[in-house]
Amino acid sequence: MTNDGRRLRGLRSREVILAQAVGLASVEGLDGLSLGRLATATGTSKSGFFAHWPDKEHLQLDAVDWAARQWTEHVVAPALRAPAGVRRLFALHEARLKFYKDGVLPGGCFFFTAQVEFDDRPGPVHDRVARAMGEWQEFIRRQVTEAIALGELAQGVDPAQLAYEIDALGEMVVIHSRLLEGQESLVRARRAVLQRLRALCPDPELLPED
Repeated sequence: MTNDGRRLRGLRSREVILAQAVGLASVEGLDGLSLGRLATATGTSKSGFFAHWPDKEHLQLDAVDWAARQWTEHVVAPALRAPAGVRRLFALHEARLKFYKDGVLPGGCFFFTAQVEFDDRPGPVHDRVARAMGEWQEFIRRQVTEAIALGELAQGVDPAQLAYEIDALGEMVVIHSRLLEGQESLVRARRAVLQRLRALCPDPELLPED
């Protein structure tokens, strides 16, 4: 096998392991990542793991980055196909709800689990999780700011505040869909953001009525 072939096979193996790791961490947390369990799930030897990661912390860091890329592919990229402004902002929220509804991850949301696990644990993993979540918040704020600039949200809207509200309503689905309301939480979260945006939009007909 050529060097290029071995490199490609190594990259594919790494991707398979990270996909399994992110799914497992969404349920059991990043500390729940067991090399033995991942090796069994992916058919990889433990020695194969050390070819990619020298220790568990490096695996955790790469899992955070992989989860961020997954989020971009499933949530951000579909939303960017919507027209810029308030419609893209709502499309972003809907794409997030679809991610949860489709059960892409068994635990619902990798970052919800990771933030609870590492919010009080300083270190490289804490910082990587915080950076990813900060970038997500900033992306929502930019969509709000653009909608204001386009005249599709009222000039007095505070981008940081509205982004916080939209993110919080999306995050609540992770808890409520499993412990309280089931699929009804998706309906409530969609309706809450839709009503908020229609109330702030000079032309609410840009958005669906319900």
